[in-house]
Amino acid sequence: MSQQLVWFRNDLRIKDNPALFHACQAEQAVTAIYIATPHQWQKHDDAAVKIDFWRRNLFELQQDLAKLNIQLHFFEEDSYQQIPDLIATIFQQWQINQLYFNQEYQANEQQRDQAVMERCQKIGLSYQHYHDQLLLPPASLRTKAGTPFKVFTPFSKHARRHLLNSFHIYPAPEPCKKTTVDKLKHQCDLREISWPTVSKSLYNFWPAGEQKAIARLAEFFQQPIRSYQNNRNLPAVLGTSRLSPYLASGIISIRQCWQASEQYGEVNTDIHIWQNELLWREFYKHTLIDYPQVSRHKPWKIQTEQIEWRHDGEQLSAWQQGKTGFPLIDAAMRQLLTQGWMHNRLRMIVAMFLTKHLLIDWRLGERWFMQHLIDGDLAANNGGWQWCASTGTDAVPYFRIFNPVTQSQRFDPKGTFIRHYLPELAHLSDKEIHLPNVKNKPENYPEPIVDLKVCRIRALSAFKKLKQNVN
Repeated sequence: MSQQLVWFRNDLRIKDNPALFHACQAEQAVTAIYIATPHQWQKHDDAAVKIDFWRRNLFELQQDLAKLNIQLHFFEEDSYQQIPDLIATIFQQWQINQLYFNQEYQANEQQRDQAVMERCQKIGLSYQHYHDQLLLPPASLRTKAGTPFKVFTPFSKHARRHLLNSFHIYPAPEPCKKTTVDKLKHQCDLREISWPTVSKSLYNFWPAGEQKAIARLAEFFQQPIRSYQNNRNLPAVLGTSRLSPYLASGIISIRQCWQASEQYGEVNTDIHIWQNELLWREFYKHTLIDYPQVSRHKPWKIQTEQIEWRHDGEQLSAWQQGKTGFPLIDAAMRQLLTQGWMHNRLRMIVAMFLTKHLLIDWRLGERWFMQHLIDGDLAANNGGWQWCASTGTDAVPYFRIFNPVTQSQRFDPKGTFIRHYLPELAHLSDKEIHLPNVKNKPENYPEPIVDLKVCRIRALSAFKKLKQNVN
């Protein structure tokens, strides 16, 4: 029996899945595959907690697909290079009529998919691919001069106009014809894949499954969205959607999120600001596509390659482990280490501290985040780091440097967040906790590793030197 094949990658859901929807419209049996590539994950610095999140969501997806009479089969290969041969074998052994998949936009994934499509063409096999990770297709948003947008505000305005006319949600497909296939040589059980071992303590905070993601979206629009403008910058308050892990792994689509914001009612300030967060995600993905060098560890502003970054292993390690002597920085980094996630305001503060106060290369911070974030997304992570380092598109001006102490006083005024992650400082007053002094600092908490004023001058000097060299 000929059948359709759906190749799942970063789109682990049933609803609003273009590839799955179209495969099920052919009125043939449908089968599905997932190809694990642990060696490739390691090369991409994918966090163990994120990979385990994939595992848990794949189990849920397998159950959901079974209700549609679709079997999800698992394979494991060392790298992307083996996948074209594997796809060709699957086509021949399972009598596949056509391959369906949703596009990915990182450089390595583009090369992988191009190699698969070339192999399909060579042996006369059909395939269909679809745009999925974006609200609007690549190259659909251009300036009047026909060039990619370099600044977020005009990009977002242009995107909002386009979304009024070209927005579509795919419904969940109806059950397909039942089918069975023979087990192949490289096929394995989900449990047999080389998954990393992580603490199960995160499972309650990041529950797996498409229905959990949809429920979290609904919960966000029941209450937190109403105070989003005021609460989104407060790390001690659950004022954000906490949907980023589900978006990063395709458990829910960005289109579903946008639709929910439009169905909420009048687009007030809270809604508009949250939509802008979705559009920042969109902006960075379009930037990744239009400027592929950013997925190859290159700055968007090429001239910033000349910045003389410092190489200080001790200070880098202190930042990574949350031992800088600046409480908000340390609490944020410990949140990353224990939860596999960090509040967005804190991501900006710790990134600017590393790149400006420590003057350490942003790529080291970008990599550390990818190695620990459950929501690690190349485009968003790279865009955020280059924004803070003043090396990216529409980045913060180099002379705007967040002071971690004043940021702490502003966004965690009572030290609630700090006390949660730094219990050794819990006894300090609301005033003292933002920067303990020698008298009230406990012995097990470090002194500040740098002088903020001196480091600010050093950073300004490094960037001014760059500007002079360019001129």
